[in-house]
Amino acid sequence: MTTAPHLLPAPFPPPSLERESDPFVLNGCRLQPESRLEETSRFSDDVWNLGPALLKKHERRFILDFRLIPATHRQVGKELCYAMLSGPVPAGETRPAVATIRTAFTEHVRFLRWAAGRAPRLDALGGADLEDYQRYLIQSLPLVGARQSARAGARKFWLWRNCLPCGALRFDPAHIDGWGETTTHRQENTTARIPEDVLGPLFVWSMRFIDDFSADVLAADRAWRTPPPPHAKPPAYGQVYGLLRAWLDELIASGRPLPGWRGKPSLTAIAHAVGCSRISLARHQHMIDEAVAVIGIRPQTVSDQPTFGRLDDRPWIEAVLADFAERDSLAVLARHLQDACYVVLAFLSGARDSEIKHLKRGSLIIERDADGTPYRWKMRSLAFKAEHDPAGVPAVWSIGEAAARAITVLEQLQPPASDYLFGPLPHTPGAKPDAANQVLASGATNARLNRYAAWINDYCHRHGRSDGIPAVDGRPWHLTNRQFRRTLAWYIARRPGGVIAGALAYRHHCIQVFEGYAGTSDSGFRAEVESEQALARGEHLMAAIDAHEHTHLTGPAADEATRRLEAFGSQARFQGKIVLDDIRLRRLMARHDPAVYPGQYVTCVHDHTKALCEKARNRRSEGLPDHGGCKPLACRNVALTVENTAAWQRQINRINQRLATRPPLPPLLRHRLEARRDEITAFLKRNTTKGPTP
Repeated sequence: MTTAPHLLPAPFPPPSLERESDPFVLNGCRLQPESRLEETSRFSDDVWNLGPALLKKHERRFILDFRLIPATHRQVGKELCYAMLSGPVPAGETRPAVATIRTAFTEHVRFLRWAAGRAPRLDALGGADLEDYQRYLIQSLPLVGARQSARAGARKFWLWRNCLPCGALRFDPAHIDGWGETTTHRQENTTARIPEDVLGPLFVWSMRFIDDFSADVLAADRAWRTPPPPHAKPPAYGQVYGLLRAWLDELIASGRPLPGWRGKPSLTAIAHAVGCSRISLARHQHMIDEAVAVIGIRPQTVSDQPTFGRLDDRPWIEAVLADFAERDSLAVLARHLQDACYVVLAFLSGARDSEIKHLKRGSLIIERDADGTPYRWKMRSLAFKAEHDPAGVPAVWSIGEAAARAITVLEQLQPPASDYLFGPLPHTPGAKPDAANQVLASGATNARLNRYAAWINDYCHRHGRSDGIPAVDGRPWHLTNRQFRRTLAWYIARRPGGVIAGALAYRHHCIQVFEGYAGTSDSGFRAEVESEQALARGEHLMAAIDAHEHTHLTGPAADEATRRLEAFGSQARFQGKIVLDDIRLRRLMARHDPAVYPGQYVTCVHDHTKALCEKARNRRSEGLPDHGGCKPLACRNVALTVENTAAWQRQINRINQRLATRPPLPPLLRHRLEARRDEITAFLKRNTTKGPTP
């Protein structure tokens, strides 16, 4: 990959700045292209702005506020942070990311504020002092993980001691008895999976926004952006009364309410309709009040266009309102349309939040066949996880058609001057065109996702609908951006088609995700899916063991399968109970996986020394069977359940039906079908007690 010249990291550190007594603290960091080092923070500043060195568009603009540290220990805190940002890195350490330094700064402040009450310098602290700090953490931080982070932050003052002339710790705190805590390390993905009952309605409403409601929101957005045409000539002073009277009489005759703003007539809208100024209406307020008493007022709309979106053959809303405080206002609906697009993209692509936030105009790729028919959709963005470039590397994800429609909607929703599809929308109250964040931060997205779900439930309540998002354990489910990637892995592993019946061609989508996402970078997504597949297989095997189905297997590997499953069941009983939760079952599969793989036609009892799927390709597949290259009628790793035998019998029946069709099949095809039927029949006779049904 070619890197643009302005993205190349600055020499570390520039000699001219190294000699300064008050250096720029970001002199060793790569800066944003529009930032100049001369405008960044210096060492002497009490507040360091890290924004110019944050290269991800969705990251918050962090600062380091050293005023939080007592003056006696402020200098050593600055020395540590400067060393991490731009100073020499001690042996055995790596330079942390800028955002990581900001996260660790919280623990540095905690430790230095505590140390200020014990000694004037850190090198005056002894072992007893740090044991007291350990007890202080136990009392003040209830979570073990939080205490581990606090201890790691304090230990930095030892690990980076060569960069701290104002006094570092004199010994490694890790050598103090009781400094650490014994915890059970969990390697499982702890991100919560979105429950099926929550994801189903959420995804359906998101697709409604994209396919059914977006036209009305986008039309209102265009009307909002279009400035009103100037009137050719303002009416004379004496003409306002007549024009206003005629306009009010027309509304009264048709029974249409006056446009209002928060319970009062909107003089701005009335003046625009009449063609005069607000000031000229002041003398005729009594006429407006009289009309209000007759026909009332309605919230001011963005435009007079009718609503085209339908829900159960009725307009989904009466109109898109102008007041951003209204729940059906353009500001609210435009944000929820953007949120709906995020839900669809996050769930259907498997991309991380940072990768979705860097989508830009023109990121959609549509591949077409010779007839011009689309058959594959992809999106371009930047990948960050495990990449060598902190500014991200170009990557491509294969997505479905629904996600492609979401990108198309986002491109229309954003102002023409905005490149990023998840930038703040201009309708939002307080939105600034020159805001520091060009895209929504992760925390803002999480908050908006939950407000979006609340709007859906409020809409269902107002309209008497029953397809809202249900509560989980009596409380609304708390959505976060991480959950969509985790949930997609779960569905790919165990639920073909998932909760959105018929919306996804599962096998095609699964292949797209693997070749597009997992092949882009060291994302770990494939490992997540394989972990979920192992968990689903473990649940299936435990159910078979409980029903004693493993004692009725047939086939060449039946005895080996029975032995393995008996041992697996014994390990489960050793855990104390047969019904295991996900964590225990995942651990059991990791340690005692019987390598038995249930399938539609065969149950694979995998032994790589006998596996024809591996021999055919002359390779070892990481100890896993290659189901795509399975040779079930010849392999010695095959065991048969009752369901497997029934599947083969259905295959024979289908062949017989084809052979009985009229007109007769071509001789070559008929010969191949008969040979296939005879091969299956012989296989069942060898490996089952009854053989095939005539």
